[in-house]
Amino acid sequence: MRWSDLLRMSISSLKRRRLRTFLTVLGVVIGTASIVVMISLGLGLQQSMYEEVEQNGGTTSLTVTGKQANDMYMYAAMAEGEEQSDKYITDEVIEELRGLEHVKSANPVLNVSAIALKGGYMAYINLYGMSAEELESRNFELKPGGRLPDPDSQELELVYGNMVIQDFMEESTGKGYWETGELPDIDLEHDSVFLILDQDGYFASQDTVSAGMSEAAGETGPETSGQKKAPKKYVVRASGVMEGDGINDYNANSWSVFCDIDILKSCLQKEFRGRAIPGQPTTQSGKPYKQFVYTSASVQADDMEHVEELTTTIRSLGYDVTSNIEYINSMKKQFAMVQAVLGGIGAVSLFVAAIGIANTMMMSIYERTKEIGVMKVIGCGLKNIRQMFLLEAGFIGFMGGIVGNLLSLLMSVVINALVSGQSMGIGGSLSYIPVWLVGASLVFAVLVGMAAGYFPALRAMKLSPLAAIRNE
Repeated sequence: MRWSDLLRMSISSLKRRRLRTFLTVLGVVIGTASIVVMISLGLGLQQSMYEEVEQNGGTTSLTVTGKQANDMYMYAAMAEGEEQSDKYITDEVIEELRGLEHVKSANPVLNVSAIALKGGYMAYINLYGMSAEELESRNFELKPGGRLPDPDSQELELVYGNMVIQDFMEESTGKGYWETGELPDIDLEHDSVFLILDQDGYFASQDTVSAGMSEAAGETGPETSGQKKAPKKYVVRASGVMEGDGINDYNANSWSVFCDIDILKSCLQKEFRGRAIPGQPTTQSGKPYKQFVYTSASVQADDMEHVEELTTTIRSLGYDVTSNIEYINSMKKQFAMVQAVLGGIGAVSLFVAAIGIANTMMMSIYERTKEIGVMKVIGCGLKNIRQMFLLEAGFIGFMGGIVGNLLSLLMSVVINALVSGQSMGIGGSLSYIPVWLVGASLVFAVLVGMAAGYFPALRAMKLSPLAAIRNE
């Protein structure tokens, strides 16, 4: 018997029992959709991780840290069981790193805290100074018209994260977005902002002004040793703002501000001339350290295959290293567990659907006993009978898989529309369905259907022809 005849007979049999077929297919639809949607949630988290890695230098990026000023240390940068480095990250260290084998580039990163003022608003910002090469490697997505800071500029130019606007609060009340629910009336793309690097000096000068106002009002207080000079207010403008609104579009750099490292260093050295720069190490007598110390060094390997080897080499020099590859491998293990749990939950629904398919096929055999007997009497092979019932079960799985995938795509759209990844602290979409998942789920649904129909098909093969014909 030809395959076309078997397929025609299988479809004809399913059409004769449309309600039963519909209910059986519906079970497969629910099972397939459950598995796809559950797995898509885990894939959404994994996709967000990859996007975050790309925004932080990609898979070949390593972050090198050393001894931190004032005994402060970035514990997140330490490997398990590793001791703190006793070496600072200086220009000499940067040159040393650049000379290592398999190093494509090595650039310093300087992280400082600063105050931004605009109108009656104030914000504490996390300012990162980087070289033009390093900024380029970060793959920032800027709003139209935006650009990276010009290293040849005489003034500081900033690239704002799209959510930095939430950091601005009313200077008089201390209330910001999280208290009022409204973003400040500030256009970071076009408005100039006062930037203050000497925070202690700024607050000391504010205290002096407050004390002077109190004395003018007739209030008495402790005598001051002298007027505190207000620190310089740098007028800065944005060269760009990262793509996304200021409320929901979260990414790894949304809360950070970036600028050229050489210009930032120059401003710090002028502002704190003769004094120790906050965050920089000092001698035992409190004098500034002879060399400028960076927060970290960003190293790019020439190939992903050399990241592990390069990590070992740098650690042997006495520095602490973290790489995006280590982060990815660690997160992959966690996501694999998440996907297994979510997929297992969805598989329960498909298992129930498989029981429904088996039940449908068994009922079909009982109802078609005489038909099976006639087919055997006229010479139809046992193999053809088995193939016919497997085709019916596989067709049920196929139809359920197609509709289930369409339903899962619709559910994914609804999930991403109602619950954004940004609201859960991750970038990108919460649910992500790649093409391979659609194909795999469809094949899986067909295989489950055929597996569920296998034993009913064997029962049909074992029916006695004469007994089947006599059956009423």
